[in-house]
Amino acid sequence: MGQTEHTRDGEWCAQSAYGVRFEWGPEGARRLMAGVADAEAACLVVVDVLSFTTAVSVAVDAGTRVFPYAWRDESAVAFAAERSAELAVGRRAMSPASPWSLSPAALRRAPFTPRLVLPSPNGSAIAAAAGASGVVVAGCLRNAAAVGSWLVEQGYGGSDRPVAVVAAGERWPDGSLRPALEDALGAGAVISAMRGVEVSPEAAAAAGAFTSCADVASAVADCASGRELRGYGFAGDVAVAVETGGSVGVPVLTGGAFSVPG
Repeated sequence: MGQTEHTRDGEWCAQSAYGVRFEWGPEGARRLMAGVADAEAACLVVVDVLSFTTAVSVAVDAGTRVFPYAWRDESAVAFAAERSAELAVGRRAMSPASPWSLSPAALRRAPFTPRLVLPSPNGSAIAAAAGASGVVVAGCLRNAAAVGSWLVEQGYGGSDRPVAVVAAGERWPDGSLRPALEDALGAGAVISAMRGVEVSPEAAAAAGAFTSCADVASAVADCASGRELRGYGFAGDVAVAVETGGSVGVPVLTGGAFSVPG
């Protein structure tokens, strides 16, 4: 395939005519942030409501700097040690010695730590991969209004500084992307909070899903991901995730870690 054909094939998915764009998962984030024909997004908003970006929101509200990392394995142990940070464990692996996890409810109860590595194959992996490509923000239902307002105040959302809002989604057992309702609603909440910007049809549809949802909390609790977490005994995480408007903090990835700009 020639270069002209390759560029043309890439342009159709870039939503490059719009200041606010919407996509799904790691590949969607990569395509919007890499861009074609100088159409890459200037800012990426990662949305992983159950539970990475909600956990980030809770942690940074408490003053913790959160380092995203893709994998919870031995490499994560070394990554955390190099940054003098605590390493979050799996929800079921929490103990008095390791009280930090991807559980937002557990993070509220855990002792304060100034630095935390929070591994996740979905939202955290997307944020970590995009960290060198531009500004990265963690969005969720708790902080969607604050994130949307901050983006507009910072001048994002125009044709010269476009925003990519990416719903992380979940994974099917074979590893493929499972679009997740909670992330579509979280992304839509961020987009609907951005006033006076031109959104792509994809972004408009996500915003419409949020604004037309009569009961967001019930929708998240009763959707597939919400039922899964509640079934495993983590209803508290769902309850924290649906605290729509509960935070005014905007977690921005700076120096490899999420924190609220001072």
